[in-house]
Amino acid sequence: MRSISSLPLSLGLVIFSFLVNSVIIIPFIDLLYKLNLTRRVEAPKKGKIPLFDKLHDIKAGTPVGGGILIIVMVSLLFVILFPLASRLGVFIHTAYNLRGELTVIFFTFISFGLLGLFDDLIKMFGKPTQGILGYWFGIRRWHKFIIQWILGLITAYMIYGYLGIDIIHIPLIGTVYHLGIWFVPFAAFVIVAFTNAFNITDGLDGLASGLLIICLGAFGIIAAGNLDTPLSLFIGLWMGALVAFLYFNIWPARIFLGDAGALSFGASLAVIGLLTGSIVALVVIGGIFVIEITSSAIQIVGWKVFKKPIFPLAPIHHSFLAIGWEEPKIVMRAWLFGLMLAVFGLWLATI
Repeated sequence: MRSISSLPLSLGLVIFSFLVNSVIIIPFIDLLYKLNLTRRVEAPKKGKIPLFDKLHDIKAGTPVGGGILIIVMVSLLFVILFPLASRLGVFIHTAYNLRGELTVIFFTFISFGLLGLFDDLIKMFGKPTQGILGYWFGIRRWHKFIIQWILGLITAYMIYGYLGIDIIHIPLIGTVYHLGIWFVPFAAFVIVAFTNAFNITDGLDGLASGLLIICLGAFGIIAAGNLDTPLSLFIGLWMGALVAFLYFNIWPARIFLGDAGALSFGASLAVIGLLTGSIVALVVIGGIFVIEITSSAIQIVGWKVFKKPIFPLAPIHHSFLAIGWEEPKIVMRAWLFGLMLAVFGLWLATI
């Protein structure tokens, strides 16, 4: 049988996944309403209302759970369709141990999703606690951060131990550094950083999911160039599901990802960068996520050191919202900036 490239199949899976998820997402939204899995009003009932709550409590009542649907559907479709790929004449090629690579991908995709789902449920049904700037909903910040590091270290160790990856490639100068066992904490840092960067960016309708589609398009090309069949097919299914979700997530959103999607997708994007050996390209392709988390870090330094905020509100997209920019304008301009960063990062990864 003639060997078929994985790229046409990956593109076909984008379309197939989009169609399947487009059919399912409407009844899924209705189900979320019936289960009362919706965003809560977070502003305090008495006293001064924080600026963040003034800007975002208008979104209260919108279903939360798009990430759950995407994680479940992508995982199920992959389990069903991947074994059929070789029967269709697709040559299954990967530079790594196949079982190890699939374990890394889906451990990250599902475990971080479960952590986010637990956080979502506590946010929606748990009792809020009083914080410095208002009520705090969900798992306590440090508890969630510690669990993220535990999952990140497990994932990083599997990448190092199962797949033998321990390098950082610096494009342009063509230097490759072998980190050995130190790759584990480095990779864990990358995973945790992108987990929180994506979660922070997921604050405006369509912002994070649209940027992620752009990032996955770039990494889909990189994975195809690396002849990594399982990763290419996973990205294809994931992209198709995200496009179907984004149709209902653009302003005014009818459904949100929730932390289940935000934590899972940020961590999985980082793992894709690690698996393709494109750490520098990851930072550039996901540059908007890096900018968002950096702006939050600067804001924290402002409060800690100068006892006042640096930005009107953090992360940076909230500052634009606070000074009067319309939400769709912020999102679309971020998409355009993200697109050019993806092109630049793709160039770096392929030279």
